[in-house]
Parts: sequence; C-alpha cells; structure tokens
Amino acid sequence: MKRKKEEATMSEPKTKYDRQLRIWGELGQAALEEASICLLNCGPTGSEALKNLVLGGVGSFTVVDGSKVELGDLGNNFMVDDERSVGQSKAKSVCAFLQELNDSVKATFIEENPDTLISTNPFFFSQFTLVIATQLVEDSMVKLDRICREANVMLVFARSYGLSGFVRVSVKEHTVIDSKPDHFLDDLRLNNPWPELKSFVETIDLNVSDPVAHKHIPYVVILVKVADEWTRSHSVQDDIYGLWMRITTKKLSKQLSKFLLRVESALRFNNDTCAEPNSNSSDFWVMVAALKEFVSNEGDGEAPLEGSIPDMTSSTELSATASLHCCFSTDTIYQSKAEADFLVMEKRVKNILKKIGRDLSSISKPTIKSFCKNARKLKVCRYRMVEDEFSNPCVTEIQKCLADEDYRWQCLHGVCPFHMNTKASNFERLLFYGSSYAYIVYCGSGAMGFYVLLRAVDRFTANYNKFPGQFDGGMDEDISRLKTTALSLLADLGCNGSVLPDDLINEMCRFGASELHVVAAFIGGIASQEVIKLVTKQFVPMLGTYIFNGIDHKSQLLTL
Repeated sequence: MKRKKEEATMSEPKTKYDRQLRIWGELGQAALEEASICLLNCGPTGSEALKNLVLGGVGSFTVVDGSKVELGDLGNNFMVDDERSVGQSKAKSVCAFLQELNDSVKATFIEENPDTLISTNPFFFSQFTLVIATQLVEDSMVKLDRICREANVMLVFARSYGLSGFVRVSVKEHTVIDSKPDHFLDDLRLNNPWPELKSFVETIDLNVSDPVAHKHIPYVVILVKVADEWTRSHSVQDDIYGLWMRITTKKLSKQLSKFLLRVESALRFNNDTCAEPNSNSSDFWVMVAALKEFVSNEGDGEAPLEGSIPDMTSSTELSATASLHCCFSTDTIYQSKAEADFLVMEKRVKNILKKIGRDLSSISKPTIKSFCKNARKLKVCRYRMVEDEFSNPCVTEIQKCLADEDYRWQCLHGVCPFHMNTKASNFERLLFYGSSYAYIVYCGSGAMGFYVLLRAVDRFTANYNKFPGQFDGGMDEDISRLKTTALSLLADLGCNGSVLPDDLINEMCRFGASELHVVAAFIGGIASQEVIKLVTKQFVPMLGTYIFNGIDHKSQLLTL
C-alpha cells in the first residue's frame, strides 16, 4: 500500500502538467518548478499574468502591493473574492486566491508600494529568478531595470491602459538552446555522410524492378546516393538544379525534391561571442566553447548530429523483414552517431569545466544532450536598457512608424458605406439622409501613436500628480495638457513637426488609467508567455516593445 502511494505521488506532476510537458518537456517543466517569481502590483494585469504561471507550476511567487481592495477591484479583478475583501490587503487577497489554484506552489506577499521598494531596497529583487513589473510609471521602470540587470535577474514589464497596453522584456543577455523554430530542416547530413552511413547506403540497390520495393527504400538512402553522384560530376559552383533533375529521375516525390533544394548549413560562430570561457561563464557559453572545439575536430565542420529523422511509411505489400530492416538500420545508424557525438561533447564540456575550476557535474547530462540535439538552433538575445531606449531611441524607426500610421475612419454603430475611405483627425457625428441611424465615427491609430502616448501619460502624471482623465471634471484641460506633453515628447524623440490625432489623445484621457479586465487578461497572457520562454530557455522571447491596440484589435512589435 505504501509503495502504491509513493508511485502515485511521483506520477502526480506528470499527470497534472501532462499537456504542457508535451510542449516544453521535462527540462522546461523542471526549470519552471525551480523558478521564483516576484510580481509588482497585483491589479488585473499582474494577477492574470501570475495566474497563468501558477497553473503552469511555477516554484514560488511573491506578490508586492501596498494597496487595499476597493469596490472597483471587484469588477475587474477576478482574483479578488467578494465584498468581504474590500478594505483588506490586495496582495493578501490575490495571494490567497492564487494559492488555491495550485497548492504545490509556494506563495508569499508583501504589503508595500512597489515604487517605494524599488527606491529604498534594491537588493530585495536579487533573490528572484524573474520579476514581473506591472503598471509602473517610466521613472520606476528605469530604476528597476538597472537593479535587475546588476543582479542578473530577468525582468518583464507589462501594462494595460484602457484599450491599450504593452509588454517588454529586459535582460542583459538571454540564451536559448531549444528555440523551436516553426520551419527547420532535419539534420540528415546528406552533404557530409559519416562512414557508417556510407557503408549502409552502399548495401542498398536502387535498381530494383519492383516499384513497391523501390517506394519503401528509406529516402535518406536515395538522397545520399544521388547527392554523391551529383557531387562527383559537378563542381561546387554548379547550379543545384542539376541535382534536382537527378532526384526526379530517381522516382523521388516532388515534395522531397523541394526539401533537398532547401538544404543549407545552419551552424555559424561569431568570434566575439565565443571568447575563452572562465569561472563566471554561463553553462551555455561553456557548451558553446565545447561545440566550437567539436566542430573544428571530431565534427569535421559539422555540429553534433541530432539523431532523429522524419517518420517513414511502411506497407504490408513489401516484405516485412526487408522493410523493417531498412528502417530500423537507418534509425539505429543516426541514433548511434548522435550518441557518439554526445559522448565526445560531454567529455569536452567536462574538460573545460575542469580547466576553469568548476564542478564537473555542474552541467547535467540531459542539458548537454539537449544542447547537442539543438546545436543548429541556438539563439542569443540581447536587450537594450529601458533607459537607453527612452533617452536615445532609434529616431529613424520612430519616424518611419509614424509615417506609416493608418488613420482610418471606423463606425461604432453600424457600417458607414460612404465614408469608409475618409480620413480625418477628430470625432464626428453623421446623419445619413433617409435614415434614422446616427453614426459615431472615430479614427484609429497605429502602434507608435500608443507608444508615444503611453509615455506621455507618465510625464503628465509626474507634472500634475494624476493621470489624465483620472478624476471627474477638467477633461478638456487634461486633453490640452496631454497634447502639449505628447508634442514635447515627440520633439525630445527627434520628431519635431510630428503630430498625433486629436481623437487618440481624447481616447487616452477617456481611459483614465483604467485597467479593463478583458485587456488586462490579454496583456497578462502575453506577459506570462514571455516569462515561460525566459524561464524554460525555449522558444525565442520578443525583441522589442509589444504594443496592443484594442481600438483596432491590432498589435505590433516596435524595435527602438
């Protein structure tokens, strides 16, 4: 009975996280379960982001928020229970709710204003794997970015503002082993087959009279044979079309022919990033150093073999023994080569670890094996400091985005057939003859307009101690002030003479810094997605500032 209970306990995580394990695997899940997350501000945006991570099985989280639950929170934050929580600590209420979603996640909260914590206790953040900073103004963003970079803590900013919002990743350097590209060629090593593969290919006769038998010859064998024939009769400079012609005459499918045409070398090294490793080098760069040695020696110019090949069809029409022999032999040859390459890489990694004075077991076998399998898919992402982006953005990119903005007329109540192509800069009420319908029409803006105004509202707040449109009354004055602030910001960005549509400025004031739950849930979802990419070191995080335009239901990634 005791043994059954232990087995049930061990299998529980795999059952609980079954679907996501199929996406990022056990290594990714282990990284997630070891991660410690800090959330700054637990309004709807932050709560939605953290909820996704708690359900995913993050190791622990700490919520930092000094505010109390208000009646308005009951309408836009589903992590706040009911009216009984009004007046209580928001951090405590959200923390308790999230803990109920997954009791295997450790949860704590701190009742303190995040802006105050950033200014008075910067060392607080060094204990975390990653910080999710939501609803921060520009000044606090700059300070926190400096703090997290110095402590090597990953940082994700997220903010929802009315019908708009943004997400931005900020890390010194992020390395990705398993980038999971949408389209990638299998590593069949057609251009440079190793001796065992050559020997196996030579045992297969393509000149069989039975079309069914020919159909079930592993296509790797056909490709290697044809590639060998072609290279012996052509120089490197010859057009690949000749090889394609040979393939088609060998009864190869059209799809496979196109596949071969796309074969190319994917491994390239940047000498600047492959510097001599030292005791402070990350596991990634230690393995890259080992990879560079491998390519120059045992690899003969190639990365370690991945070891997997696409599935091949089989048929009962063909001799079962012959079919199984071909397929099994091909798989075994590729797997054996991949295992041999892994053992060489493991030895080189350990030699480097010994050389730099690190524990030989500090990089695990599964990590090295994953590195070898994905050696052709490695990615390195480097992010600008937030302060650099704010003070010295790419002016040409800003001007280009502003010039490409599409200010279109759209109808709030019905279709406006006679004015769909009309361009204007402010609201207008139209009454069509012969119709009783009144159409309220507004102008939409592109991502750059929202980017500028999201920064302008922070300047507005610094000057007037409130967000534009936050309180009843004085809306016209706030609109005028925000417009002046936005024009000043555009001038500081090097875009003198650029203007933003009045209706967009009006809308930003009408938002009143509100967090609409539907927008907060979307922004929070994007933020949590980027957190998982960063923590698992799988997939490639967004490079730039992601802007969401809820008015036009569009989004864009700005690289400034």
